[in-house]
Amino acid sequence: MRGSRPWLMAAGLIAAAFLLWMAIAALRPLPERSFTMATGPEGSAYAVFGAQYRALLAQRGVELRLVPTAGSVDNARRLLDPASGIDAAFVQGGTLEGDEAARLLSLGTVFYEPLWVFCRCEPDGFALHETLGTRVSIGPEGSASRVLALRLFELNRIDVARLQVEALPPEAAAEALLAGRIDTAMIDTAWESPVVQQLLADPSVSLIGFPRADAYVARLPFLSRLVLPMGVVDLATNRPSRDTLLIAPKASLVVRPDLHPALQYLLIDAAARVHGGPGVLHGAGTFPAPEMVGIPLSDEAQHMYRSGPTFLRRHLPFWLAELMQRMLLLFLPLVGIVYPLVRFAPEVWRWHQERRVRNMYRELRALESALRTTTDPARRTELHAQLEDLDARAARVRVSDAFAAPTYELKQNIRFVLERYG
Repeated sequence: MRGSRPWLMAAGLIAAAFLLWMAIAALRPLPERSFTMATGPEGSAYAVFGAQYRALLAQRGVELRLVPTAGSVDNARRLLDPASGIDAAFVQGGTLEGDEAARLLSLGTVFYEPLWVFCRCEPDGFALHETLGTRVSIGPEGSASRVLALRLFELNRIDVARLQVEALPPEAAAEALLAGRIDTAMIDTAWESPVVQQLLADPSVSLIGFPRADAYVARLPFLSRLVLPMGVVDLATNRPSRDTLLIAPKASLVVRPDLHPALQYLLIDAAARVHGGPGVLHGAGTFPAPEMVGIPLSDEAQHMYRSGPTFLRRHLPFWLAELMQRMLLLFLPLVGIVYPLVRFAPEVWRWHQERRVRNMYRELRALESALRTTTDPARRTELHAQLEDLDARAARVRVSDAFAAPTYELKQNIRFVLERYG
């Protein structure tokens, strides 16, 4: 079908133009092979979990650079600063609200962060001020421990001016407490923190619980009520000696909106591997969870929690899966355009050829009718010239082999009329 080639070439050009437009306008480049995550101070669960994430991402060919920080507040501040170079971080619930929270994206909550209140005392008091002592570490500036401790002091009407408040990070606070330099250490971190495990196991240190945990949760809705079971630390010595009520915010895995969706997927996958199993304070499958603690969930997170990883991500190496998904994004629209063009192009071309022949036949009938009824010599000469022009145009018509017969018949009929009225 030599005559149909221009149409097929046009279809190919249209498809190629659409493909180029899709590549430029709809697709993002492949993700970078490295990005940066803010964690927390030494001895914190943030630092422990960050190292586990880094090891898991290294297995997928991605380098995760870890940056130690003062804690959740510091992490949020760095995420909001475009010049900080931080792409992801752990951020505690209640740290961000309003417009600031809307500028970031959450990949879901990933673990509980109980407020551990350790003291060198007998934890028999009902309210915080009955057990705190006077020398209290509430964490450094930039830590969630400090922010939460001050909110609890306010709720309990504790005059901070009467306390000797220290701003020690977890490891330094534990060291100072064991040495007797402070009376109480308030540390807001996960059960897995090495500092928490150290202090829970030391017989010279007691854990202060929150008997009114439900009231705290009612006043601060970002908190959860947890129970540390009796004897869970050491069954032989029955530590703790009774069930202990705790209050705990949840930590979210938070990213900047411009972090590539593929890297967001890797972080969610790492979170599922690190936090998805059962723990002392939660059951299997509790984390990661599609919860928005002030910060909206990213589209990638919503898709992951709703549908899980794609078939390609489950069965192919990460970079190959991303490349294949982009090729499919190009291929499927291309098929949607090219198939109808290939399927109907011959029909369109046939209709076009038939239309050209039909139009010439209409012109031929009109000229023949006029020649048959006209007696004016000048008019007949004009009509004859038009008939010869039609004959010349018919001779130039190029059609496919399948449509050659009607074209030859048209030419013969034109010659017949020329000879009859010549």
